[in-house]
Amino acid sequence: MATIAYKCPSIQVTVLDVDHHKIQSWNQEELPVFEPLLNELVQQTRNRNLFFSTNMQTPILEADAIFIAVNTPSKKYGQGANKACDLSFFESAVRSVAQILQTFKGHKIIVEKSTVPVKTAEMVEEILESNCPDLSLHVVSNPEFLAQGTAVNDLLHPDRVLIGGKNSFAVEALVNVYTQWVPKSKIITTDVWSSELAKLCCNAMLAQRISSINSISAICEKTGAKVNEVAQVLASDSRIGSSYLKTGVGFGGSCLAKDTLCLVYISEFLGLHEVARYWSSVIEMNNFQINRFSNLILQAMNNTLKEKHITILGFSYKKNTSDARESPAIHVCNSLLQEGATLHIYDPKVTRQAILKEMNERKFLDFVSAGKQMLTFEDPHEAAKGTCAVVVLTEWEEFKQLDYQAMHRTMQRPCFLFDGRNILDHFLMRTIGFKVFAIGNAS
Repeated sequence: MATIAYKCPSIQVTVLDVDHHKIQSWNQEELPVFEPLLNELVQQTRNRNLFFSTNMQTPILEADAIFIAVNTPSKKYGQGANKACDLSFFESAVRSVAQILQTFKGHKIIVEKSTVPVKTAEMVEEILESNCPDLSLHVVSNPEFLAQGTAVNDLLHPDRVLIGGKNSFAVEALVNVYTQWVPKSKIITTDVWSSELAKLCCNAMLAQRISSINSISAICEKTGAKVNEVAQVLASDSRIGSSYLKTGVGFGGSCLAKDTLCLVYISEFLGLHEVARYWSSVIEMNNFQINRFSNLILQAMNNTLKEKHITILGFSYKKNTSDARESPAIHVCNSLLQEGATLHIYDPKVTRQAILKEMNERKFLDFVSAGKQMLTFEDPHEAAKGTCAVVVLTEWEEFKQLDYQAMHRTMQRPCFLFDGRNILDHFLMRTIGFKVFAIGNAS
């Protein structure tokens, strides 16, 4: 929404939430999340034509279009648990809008910005039409295709903008907003159902790409082939391309796994069990990769981690974001903790509070002393002191520039290095004295 405010100064954008503390944090000088360029956009537009408020009534009554952009995580209970999208927050937001518009007479465009299952627009229409008899409304699907770490750039220079709707007036109204900075050739218009499904399919396809190259990395380790060289050959084929062909410890974040699992659930619900099994295998491969890397660390260190101190470089699920949701680091760290290791964690943007939150949500610290076994540091060189291994779990650029020679001098011997992102110069690391293990490369 900050991008719309920035690119469309004549449009007033009001971001609403019932959580007072969340809104308060977005009105502070320091934003609650890290994303390159986001702070600059917010600073230039906030209190000009971008506002953050808990006052629902006036902005909703005055709005021409209402964007619903709430979280739709996987269900944790009941039918479809751990697969189906939990639409409780989404439905609650729709009902809040309906309550305010009960006596409203006029027209509104309701925009689905959240990632939702196919046919969700029917539920939106049903709730609003049942509660707002004088409201003329059109539901439009306008999912986002940004990636964290490059989100602002993705919004400023999108590959495409997708708008799905059955009413040409509503669709054209949204097209007119985006054409203020996006070439019309990059705006795709579809029906609502195609738009809702396309968003899920996009993330599932990206997850599939990552699982595919990660499966090849396992073959490379057994045969002596180098996964980066194999990926280079694949990328040179114009039919395949280079995107999402970097091997690693596995994918994370709030979208790829969730949306792939939602596609699995939809397929099962429709009786398409072969399709469901196909997409389930993408998730299974990701879990296999995370567990495989954790086991590699254990086996390389004589199957004994008790009382050993290990440096963890990176906890966010990818570089250039403070988001640690579903990060592979969560599960790798849990495996090491269960073996009795003490972890020295450094991440340039993820706070200790956020790390503990992710671990506690999964009850991973129930039988672990977080104060003694999970230590966090403000400096990676300090984190490495007295440890016997360095584990790279996020591909932060700064990790390529660290003084590994100096780190090696302060570590216990032998010194192990496990590169879960394939970002370091392994020949140089071995020259320094590390015993190097990297995904997709024979040790």
